[in-house]
This record gives sequence, structure tokens and C-alpha cells, in this order.
Amino acid sequence: MTNEKVRIRRDIASMSAYTPTTSLDVFAERLGIAPGNLIKLDANENPFGPSPKVIEALAALPNMQVYPDPESGRLRELLADYTGVPAERILCGAGADELIELILQLFIEPGDVIINTPPTFAMYSFNAPLYHARAVDVYRRADFSIDVAAIQQAVERHSAKLVILCSPNNPSGDLIASEDIQALLELPATIVVDEAYIEFAEGGSLERWVGEYPNLIVLRTLSKWAGLAGLRIGYGLFPRALMPHLWKIKQPYNVNVAADLAARVSLLDIEFLRERVRQLVRQRQRLEVAFAELPFLAPYPSQANFVLNRVDGMSAADFRDRLARAGIIARYYQKPRLEDCIRISAGTPAQVDRLLEVLRTIAKNEF
Repeated sequence: MTNEKVRIRRDIASMSAYTPTTSLDVFAERLGIAPGNLIKLDANENPFGPSPKVIEALAALPNMQVYPDPESGRLRELLADYTGVPAERILCGAGADELIELILQLFIEPGDVIINTPPTFAMYSFNAPLYHARAVDVYRRADFSIDVAAIQQAVERHSAKLVILCSPNNPSGDLIASEDIQALLELPATIVVDEAYIEFAEGGSLERWVGEYPNLIVLRTLSKWAGLAGLRIGYGLFPRALMPHLWKIKQPYNVNVAADLAARVSLLDIEFLRERVRQLVRQRQRLEVAFAELPFLAPYPSQANFVLNRVDGMSAADFRDRLARAGIIARYYQKPRLEDCIRISAGTPAQVDRLLEVLRTIAKNEF
């Protein structure tokens, strides 16, 4: 029964909920399989975990009763060294998701339009209505490349304030060509490029462009390459003119002390983590080769730590369920242009060995 005194926003009452992936323990309970017998390859997490130095530092974390530095000053200095972008143009957040919300808060007035380029990361369109924006979808081409001309037309038609792009794109793994980004930067709109997976790509980062273009924002994270997804720590590289306004609206203690410390320790152990990134890239390449040899999978080229596949001869949902019964969790999308797709993250060598063994069994059973 609805209480007439409780009047939530009508648009939220009618919106669809976002369906995230869940934890290993929850999957284990659902499947009736012990957590230690599951291989979780559905969320692009780093299966190697964080640097051992992070675990050691967190075990000795002091002063948890004291609020964190509201400016994440020491962390921003290390990020400046890492990216080459001055610390005064870096803002840290509780994951890149929080930074997406801050950008929407900063730019959007009720009714403003943002341009979204699906199939892509769902949080852009998910967050838009929460901040009173209208997301206009400009679909990617069949190979998942962006349609620059269509985006330009949409920005002009709707006077869009923001164009939000993911490069490498999630879930397709493709890197947006630099010339396409340059063309979009000529638009009367701010271009937001989410580089959550850039450490796995061969070049392509726009971090050094931020100082050159007053309408470019680059988002980054330590969730993937540094293995800190559970601590929620990301950062944005912003034009200088936006920074005073972002500081006005950022929650003062948004980055908790554990995440701040873990990120700083990670940035002091770069070479160790880069070797793990190289290992994951090698495992992704193994997956691409192996998937292409199977009669029921057609992989897309990837510059991230995952591979998206078209599934043939069975439904993608059925394929996901077969993997799950074998203790392997993969990501299935029930969305336009992805209905017959499965995304599989790169795992450790042993995890990839097990996955390929299961796939060979499926093939032998004539899938």
C-alpha cells in the first residue's frame, strides 16, 4: 500500500534498476558451489589482487578514528608523477563512478542533454536521470567504433552539454581513435573520456591532452590495473578552470583512509603492478586466440583486460549458465546489440587453463 505522505520523485519511481554483478560469496551461495571452486571472470577485476605492499600497509593502518585528508593531497602528488598532469588539476573520488556523478552535478540543469554511445558502460545512462539530464543514445557501429558524424549531429540538434565516451570501451574493448576524439573536441560540448582500462591498452591515453583542450575531462581508476576494486578509488584529470567548482561540490571526506593509503602504496610499487598488467594482457591474448578457434564463439579485438564474444549455436544466456554450472562466472548482457554476447575477463594462467578446459568440453558435446 502506498503512503500518500511519502512522495518520492516520480521519475525514480518509474525507472528501471541497474543490475550489477555481485560478490564471490553470493555467487557461491546461488550456485551451491564453494567459493574456492568458483572462478569469477565477470567484472574485469584483477585476479592477482593488489600489491603485497598494500596488504601489509592496510594491516598496519593507523588512525582509522580520524577523518581522511579531504584533498587527498599526497595521493594527488603521486598521481601527478604517474600521469604527468599537475596535482592542481587532479580530483580523487570513491571510484570513477563518483566522479561521473560530480561531472553531472557540475554541468547539468534540468532538461540538459548528454550524449551516450551504447553499447557502453551502463553507469553513464544510469546516472543521467538522477541528475535531471536526458541521455540521447548515439549507437556505435557494428564493430563498436563510434559514429563521429552522428555524435556531431546529435550535439548540434540537442545542444548537448556533455559527450561521455569509454576508451577502451566496456564491454567491447576497442580503443577510440585519437583523430575521432580530436574531431569531437571541436564541438561546443565537454568531452568526457573514461579510461578505466587504459593501462591494458597499447598507448592511446589522453592524459597529456587535458591541459591543451579546455573541454576535455579524462577519468581513470585504480580498480582494474592496481587490484583495488573493492576499495573504490578513482581520479579525474580536469581543465584548470573547472577545479574551483569541483572543490565546491565534492563531499569533503569522499576518499576513505584505507583507499587513500592503498592507492599511494600502489603508486610506489608501479613496476610490480605493471608486470601483473603484462601478465593479464598475455592471458587476454590467450583468450582471443582460443575463442577464435571455437565454433560457438566469435571474439572481438580487445585493448582491455577482457574479451567480448558473439555466441553462436546456442543462446548467450544458455552459454553463461553452462559456464556457471562448471564454476565459471561470465558477464551476459540482455541489452540491445548485446543479446547474443558474453564478456569474459582475463584471469590468472590457472584460471584461464580451467576456462579453456571447460570450453573444450562444451565443444566436444557439440554445444
